[in-house]
Amino acid sequence: PLAFGYLSGKFRNGARPANARVTLFPRFSRYSNPQSEWATEQYAQLAEKHGLSLTQMALAFIKQQFFVTSTIIGATNLDQLKENIQAFEIELPSEVLKGIEAIHTQQPNPAP
Repeated sequence: PLAFGYLSGKFRNGARPANARVTLFPRFSRYSNPQSEWATEQYAQLAEKHGLSLTQMALAFIKQQFFVTSTIIGATNLDQLKENIQAFEIELPSEVLKGIEAIHTQQPNPAP
């Protein structure tokens, strides 16, 4: 649900943390393209506008989908794990859901 960490925000503005999976294993390049970067930035701005982290918004969105029965999270440190778990206590308001849908409409398949 976090797109190899891209929806955590750690790759915004061209950042490439040394210990990230996509840095260590460059063949995992699905999410490193202009359309993914654009969509990620739009989602990040939407999250910030509503006082959420990008991670919180992404995981809360997945949790609210009726067809998703489980969500696999992957955290490499305790702070990430706490943020991931806390996201499941968030119920996204309709304004955020509409914003997500608007971004998705503009870029429905950012990482083919």
